[in-house]
Amino acid sequence: MAEVDQGSAFPGETASPAIDSLNATDSNGTDSTNATVAKFVSTPEGTALAYGSLVLMALLPIFFGSLRSVNCAKGKNSSDMPETITSRDAARFPIIASCTLFGLYLFFKIFSEEYINMLLSMYFFVLGILALSHTISPFVNRLFPENFPNKQYQLLFTQGSGENKEEIVNYEFDTKDLLCLCFSSVVGVWYILKKHWIANNLFGLAFALNGVELLHLNNVSTGCILLGGLFVYDVFWVFGTNVMVTVAKSFEAPIKLVFPQDFLEKGLAANNFAMLGLGDIVIPGIFIALLLRFDVSLNKNSRTYFYTGFLAYIFGLGLTIFVMHTFKHAQPALLYLVPACTGLPFFVALVKGELTEMFRYEETPPESKEEKETEKKEN
Repeated sequence: MAEVDQGSAFPGETASPAIDSLNATDSNGTDSTNATVAKFVSTPEGTALAYGSLVLMALLPIFFGSLRSVNCAKGKNSSDMPETITSRDAARFPIIASCTLFGLYLFFKIFSEEYINMLLSMYFFVLGILALSHTISPFVNRLFPENFPNKQYQLLFTQGSGENKEEIVNYEFDTKDLLCLCFSSVVGVWYILKKHWIANNLFGLAFALNGVELLHLNNVSTGCILLGGLFVYDVFWVFGTNVMVTVAKSFEAPIKLVFPQDFLEKGLAANNFAMLGLGDIVIPGIFIALLLRFDVSLNKNSRTYFYTGFLAYIFGLGLTIFVMHTFKHAQPALLYLVPACTGLPFFVALVKGELTEMFRYEETPPESKEEKETEKKEN
């Protein structure tokens, strides 16, 4: 769900609402709980800047995450290997997401918001540091000269002994990775202490880019199942119930991108946010990344379907913002993004006579490739 007043939900989680100026003030300029609440009215320039920034921030993880998804299976760590989503996973995902959302709704009804958000903050603090470190690592590696004293380390956890020994964690890293981790930790502490919107966005962009890079759909049919299921999920929980809104008002976590509409007036201290949930980025993003990998498989030195899907996403997100701004009502972004990101690439494939080939394209999980290579060697 993308909106200015309510925010957006990541499947299985929900985003916090935009922070409005809700401190009531009486005629003397003093706070008054009995006074009518004065809501900040953004200027056209501030609104345009906020929307434009959100669109730009949404495009960055999709573009770079898609490019990195092509080569991520060649990573040296098990944590860098992609997680392949099958049709069965895709069919179950909206159900699991709905159960998680409703579970959070019950939690916030029964338990104190303060303690739940404290636990969630620590959880996302750790995840955010790891995600941001993984995101900036390639860029940091290019900054250092080749003669930089880069020591190698390995973190290895095993279970059992002898022939029954099984690797649980096998993580290789170096000095540059440690520097990335230190920088990410500073951002994490900043987020925990201040909950500043820039720190929130750094973590949010890292989560989105990692999601697009490491979550792989195994074929186009699976992508259609996932996007179709979450299309229904988004529309139902936004328009059909108040569950998502209730959780959104209580949930604090860096799972949305935000930009203040009053930035021109207040600068970095601005606090009236437009926002976009990571689900509205990652879900279409992993499908667009699949289109790029399909382009690569064609060996035609063309990125037709990737750019088509990318432009379709821009159109769908722009349409979401237009409808939301016109009718002044929260909109489930996937209502517009799913038809755009699937319909336009399918139409182009139909025109080019490659629609059948697109649906036949299949990606094999890395584990399956290793198993097949092992069987060949044994035979």
